[in-house]
Amino acid sequence: MDIWLTNSRTRKKERFEPIDADNVRIYVCGPTVYDRAHLGNARPAIVFDVLFRLMRHVYGPDHVTYVRNFTDVDDKINARAEASGRSIGEITAETTQWYLDDMAAVGVMEPTHMPRATQFIAQMIAMISDLIAKGHAYEAEGHVLFSVESYRAYGALSGRSVDDMIAGARVEVAPYKRNPMDFVLWKPSSPELPGWDSPWGRGRPGWHIECSAMSYELLGDTFDIHGGGNDLMFPHHENEIAQSCCAHPEGGFAKVWLHNEMLQVEGKKMSKSLGNFFTVHDLLEGHDGLPGVPGEVIRFVMLSTHYRKPMDWTAEKAREAEATLRKWRGMVEGVEAGPVPEAVLAALADDLNTAGAIAELHRLAGAGEAPALKAGAGLLGLLVPELGGWAEVSVDLSALAARLAEARAGAMASKDFSEVDRLKAALLAAGVEVRMSKAGVELLPGTGFDPARLEALG
Repeated sequence: MDIWLTNSRTRKKERFEPIDADNVRIYVCGPTVYDRAHLGNARPAIVFDVLFRLMRHVYGPDHVTYVRNFTDVDDKINARAEASGRSIGEITAETTQWYLDDMAAVGVMEPTHMPRATQFIAQMIAMISDLIAKGHAYEAEGHVLFSVESYRAYGALSGRSVDDMIAGARVEVAPYKRNPMDFVLWKPSSPELPGWDSPWGRGRPGWHIECSAMSYELLGDTFDIHGGGNDLMFPHHENEIAQSCCAHPEGGFAKVWLHNEMLQVEGKKMSKSLGNFFTVHDLLEGHDGLPGVPGEVIRFVMLSTHYRKPMDWTAEKAREAEATLRKWRGMVEGVEAGPVPEAVLAALADDLNTAGAIAELHRLAGAGEAPALKAGAGLLGLLVPELGGWAEVSVDLSALAARLAEARAGAMASKDFSEVDRLKAALLAAGVEVRMSKAGVELLPGTGFDPARLEALG
């Protein structure tokens, strides 16, 4: 099957041709682990999880290598350690596990490799030394900087002018820089900060070098796909390209670049000042008096928008997704999945059109094609057993349906519908969808289903 992806580097949708079909290689920039992952951090994790699932389906699970890193050496981590009085190692271990737990809750599979930056310091030092030897970097006052002028293609990915790049990068003005755009590969560490011995003194790496070193060690000098949020296109990805192509001119670094758009909340940019900033954990567990949102619901809402479009998280979308997933789970319960429907696969193969794939799932559900629905949803990481605990119904709705049907039959004879109205009102208040027809009474868990509220029917 042909897969088409929109390559940020060429700004075109292109047919994906793996370098080696026996080992499709993907690298995605992961989190800096100093705090809980916010909702925006979940979007690339979910988007590229779907890419990983698609590639595994097409090329085989053993023929895809997916690397997503953890940045565990960073000034934000240092500041958190200083403010809290806790050790850096303790903070990064805790926040790394938080991230893994939260991403598992929204159905993200663990990548093939999840390297920590601190595990690859020696490789970073070696790459920096090589860049100096080749004339692409220089030492100045304990720092090592990459010389942007030494790489003529700098700026090609983001398509920015030098003036735009300087403004966009919030370039640090430093007297030891030869060019304002030159960026740090290595910087000195004071005694209280983490540091490693190097040819340039005790210090620590800059942010950009880590991804170049880790992708080279784990995927080679040329690999298939590099992904991340579009906020990373400049300067991070631009700098990765410059370093990697100068250190390994024999390779091509990443053939295809994929960038997901940003996330909004209720139509506005997520920010603490607007009071609409929350973490994945907040959403899962409930916050500010609001109930928790199941991880599968979060995933469904995220995938309902194409990755290249801004994604707007709203409470209404979450309610609609919950109702849809409850209905679908009821349909596929006890059903064995069939083959993945061609239309679902075709949508995902067309530049990861998850919104189109979900539209096809709606069609399959409407047609009552449960085996196909289960298979197609499974490829998206939906309706899978590990995400289904939230939808389990702890009360016997069939018994309540029989009770309501009996009350309705009695009311038809007595013309007193007060008991029918009482039962129906209690069911609706508990988030149960009530369907009454000549054929009988059907009760389905709906939006905001809360079985505890059914105790009022006692």
